[in-house]
Amino acid sequence: RCVVVPIDNLLAFTLAALVLIVIPGPAVLFSVGRTLALGRTGGLISVLGVSVALIPIVGLVALGVGGIIAQSVPLFTALKVVGALYLVYLGIQAIRHRKDASAAVDSSTLPRSHGRQLSQGFVVGVTNPKTIAFFVAVLPQFVDLDSGSVPLQMMELGLVFAVLAVISDAIWVLAAAAARSWFARSPKRIERLTATGGGMMIGLGGVLLFTGYEH
Repeated sequence: RCVVVPIDNLLAFTLAALVLIVIPGPAVLFSVGRTLALGRTGGLISVLGVSVALIPIVGLVALGVGGIIAQSVPLFTALKVVGALYLVYLGIQAIRHRKDASAAVDSSTLPRSHGRQLSQGFVVGVTNPKTIAFFVAVLPQFVDLDSGSVPLQMMELGLVFAVLAVISDAIWVLAAAAARSWFARSPKRIERLTATGGGMMIGLGGVLLFTGYEH
């Protein structure tokens, strides 16, 4: 029979996901930082990359691999370190190339290709240990064992989360893009704004790097 998460469970999960998503977290700060560095298009593509990363994460969690990672301190820590260092690297690059961002404000050409922006967002999303911890801890609570395949139900819930995340993050990006356009009236302002975006990513990487492991 068709596997569908019970409507009550789905509504409860949607509410829980909204509460977590609307509060700015790593994905929001990363996307806002990329928007300040690359503009609206770069920010939206980054949102897409982060969201696409949810697909393999949900798939692995549904198959039980996520639980293994969450219970292994070395693996969990390694994943956290990789993600944090990558964010720091992107932040440094944004600061280094802030003059390029300033020159590209009124141009359709961004400092990096769309494909690279997408892949960078994907790497950040797939190496975010908090995302894995959330899915491992939360998704199983909304699964109904009498409604069919548990992995498929978890993937359905993951898809709902991804759609909500895209919408919420896109709103943040559009708001940041509007502010960027206002500052862009002065090249120096956009340089400072781009550097601020890079600083946000470096700070986010530092927070993730030094946040203690939690079960």
